[in-house]
Amino acid sequence: MPNPAPAPSAPTPAAASRRWEMARQLIPLLLWVGVALLLRWQVMEPRWIPSGSMLPTLQLEDRILVEKLRPRLAQTLPRGAIVVFRPPDPLLAAGYDPRAALIKRVVGVPGDVIEVAAGELLRNGAAVSEPWRLEPINYELPPLTVPPGHLLVMGDNRNASLDSHLWGPLPDDHVIGTAVFRYWPLRQLGPIRFPPIASRE
Repeated sequence: MPNPAPAPSAPTPAAASRRWEMARQLIPLLLWVGVALLLRWQVMEPRWIPSGSMLPTLQLEDRILVEKLRPRLAQTLPRGAIVVFRPPDPLLAAGYDPRAALIKRVVGVPGDVIEVAAGELLRNGAAVSEPWRLEPINYELPPLTVPPGHLLVMGDNRNASLDSHLWGPLPDDHVIGTAVFRYWPLRQLGPIRFPPIASRE
């Protein structure tokens, strides 16, 4: 007759203590991972610049942080803010990747009349001062009134930017966040400035 299998022995106090110590070390790590994921999902996330549409303000391959709370809390983002957003419907209809993210500067808010004429951006009939722009704009845009719930966005590199002058106003709900900090390259480390766009008197 075979011998019965031995009953499993109870864990020794030392083994139980080791398991408890491992759990004590693992729980804070899991909490930090959870907090980091929550922050990335809801508050801040890293992005990189894939094109030259924001030259000279942002260079190809720059790494930036995008703050995601401001679009949710502000009724309207300010003129001059640099925004990251999902492709609008006209770009999706043209075959643009819906997972892509674009980055441009806000040049018009609801109620603004935006026009491009004689190489200048005009807002409500006045020329806009844009110190980051390196050359005159080489296209025309008839007067366009920004509708409620939308923004007009353009790249700083106006003559090489797929922006609102081609596909129209951007719905607010497409905005992912605002670009606030550049962390790479290290020589450019620091906040991304977006002063309000001023009209010339």
